[in-house]
Amino acid sequence: MAKYHADQELDRELEDLPTDLRWCEWMRRIEAVLFASASPVPREDLVRVVGQGVSVDLLIDDLAADLEGRSFEVAKVAGGWMLRTRPAYAAAIRSAADVGDQDLDLREYDVAVLAAIAYHQPITRDGLKDIFGKEISRDLIGRLHARGLIGTGPRSPRRGAPYTYVTTERFLVAFDLESLQDLPDRAQLEDAGMAHA
Repeated sequence: MAKYHADQELDRELEDLPTDLRWCEWMRRIEAVLFASASPVPREDLVRVVGQGVSVDLLIDDLAADLEGRSFEVAKVAGGWMLRTRPAYAAAIRSAADVGDQDLDLREYDVAVLAAIAYHQPITRDGLKDIFGKEISRDLIGRLHARGLIGTGPRSPRRGAPYTYVTTERFLVAFDLESLQDLPDRAQLEDAGMAHA
């Protein structure tokens, strides 16, 4: 109910402003929404803060250009946009700021299991066992789940209906992917020496 009331009070068209100031205000509104959100903001949410028929994509492009040379940027991830610190400043942040649970601290094997889930989802623990040739520990699955990188998928249509695992929006954000279609293909992994032919 509060969101509906706020929508009614927001002057989206800004007809009292000159065209260039109107555009700037819409851009700043998008910046404010992205700044305040802890997760990627989808287009349909951003449309609610600008005038009817205004291109959110063009506003985002102008905002990105406006932020050029700054320590943070607009990133398109997980089907939406978010503001994030540029990678060049990661060491400075780790040195001076409390980043809490933002550091994933994943081992190479953890990343391999996570990649297998991403490429083969929904997948059961037995499916992971088939890929790795050994049982994947419940502890590892629990750690990936606790970090929000995987979630429970649909039950497998097999006897006993085991749980399946899928990646989450947090996975997409953590690995800077707009969608699962942005995962590298097998040839790219082989070229990078990360998979065997």
